[in-house]
Amino acid sequence: MLKIHDLKPAKGSKHKKKIVGRGHGSGHGQQATRGHKGHKARSGFHRVGGFEGGQMPLIRRIPKRGFNNPEKITVKEINIGLINKKFNEGEIVSPATLIEKGIIKKQNCIVKILGEGKLEKPLEIHAHTFSRKARQLIEKAKGKVIILKK
Repeated sequence: MLKIHDLKPAKGSKHKKKIVGRGHGSGHGQQATRGHKGHKARSGFHRVGGFEGGQMPLIRRIPKRGFNNPEKITVKEINIGLINKKFNEGEIVSPATLIEKGIIKKQNCIVKILGEGKLEKPLEIHAHTFSRKARQLIEKAKGKVIILKK
């Protein structure tokens, strides 16, 4: 029968901690497993991310093209004809509802409504900008134009 005092860890699973820098007799004295001189032998050594042992690092080997502006403002243009197809009478058209219907994908873009197509329903449209023709078509269909802040 197995008793608690008979339990032992699996053979080879427990290791003695390596103690370095405690004299020649310890077997890890003198250079304390750091080798002879060089950057890695010094205290406070920190290898820079991407260092490849002196070989030209990957980030410097691959070609770079163009520029990605992190503060670029994208303007998403939507035609009135598409809004007429996707929305029912009396619904509110806003950037959030446009994302729900899958017309636009990003939340942080400026929405501009263009006057291509026909609008046959009175809709309340919330957008950042409107073309002159789009505004006329919305008001002609007895809808509302609401301009959002950019």
